[in-house]
Amino acid sequence: MKIAFLGPEASFTQLTATQLFPNDELIPKANILDCFLAVQNNEVDKAVVPLENSIEGTVSMTLDYLYQTPEIKIEAEAVMPIAHHLMIHPGQENDTAIEKIYSHPQALAQSFHFLNDKYPDVPKQDFASTAAAAKRVSENPDRKIAAVANKFAASLYGLKVIHENIHDVEENHTRFIVISKTENSYKNEMQSIGKKTALLITLPQDHAGGLHQVLSVFAWRNMNLSKIESRTLKTKLGNYFFFVTVVGDWNNVLYINSIDELRAIGAEVKFLGNYKEFLLEG
Repeated sequence: MKIAFLGPEASFTQLTATQLFPNDELIPKANILDCFLAVQNNEVDKAVVPLENSIEGTVSMTLDYLYQTPEIKIEAEAVMPIAHHLMIHPGQENDTAIEKIYSHPQALAQSFHFLNDKYPDVPKQDFASTAAAAKRVSENPDRKIAAVANKFAASLYGLKVIHENIHDVEENHTRFIVISKTENSYKNEMQSIGKKTALLITLPQDHAGGLHQVLSVFAWRNMNLSKIESRTLKTKLGNYFFFVTVVGDWNNVLYINSIDELRAIGAEVKFLGNYKEFLLEG
């Protein structure tokens, strides 16, 4: 199979994809939209994209594209511990007048306190990914620049790690999802840590108690919601859709009938899939 992932090589998404699809062809994509388009246009069978970080929260672009591409489903979810390191070109001396630090915005945010304390006057520049930042450093041996990335990136691009584990919070994890046009086709011999169901719900209209009416559908069925998050519909202020995840299997008749009840009260519902969750090695 062909599996797209948010690239470039040595990104955390590639580390996830490598564990989930050890025997398949992995194809890096420049951004999350390209991953969705590759699945939508049948260029690949599946794609791996980030959904949420324990520090910085939900990746809003992933939620938006789940809503905007109705044929795409979620097949699996994987949680990976995240560790950030500061690295430079081996031709540079340690900590010698670093002029700029590159990384993905979330990696910079997750390492904010360390970077602010150690390099308060050094500009930090957003980059498309941590791996792309490492690649930029490797391609500029004469510049006094550094990257925040993982050790796989340091090894791949021949960089020298000068500070390890610079992330501000020890319990730093990112949640990734496998997307495709087919429900429940992902198979892996790894031990899963649970199952979830994901739904996208659009309220029938903006009125008092509308969200309460939707949540009551889950409440009386004792359905355990592990996440509920709103995203703007980008039409006008006050218009949202909701991303909801429900813990457990979806074979309970009460669970299945919840969608019928939601639609009966006028809500639009997209069933994204009932899928397994995995815990990966960092």
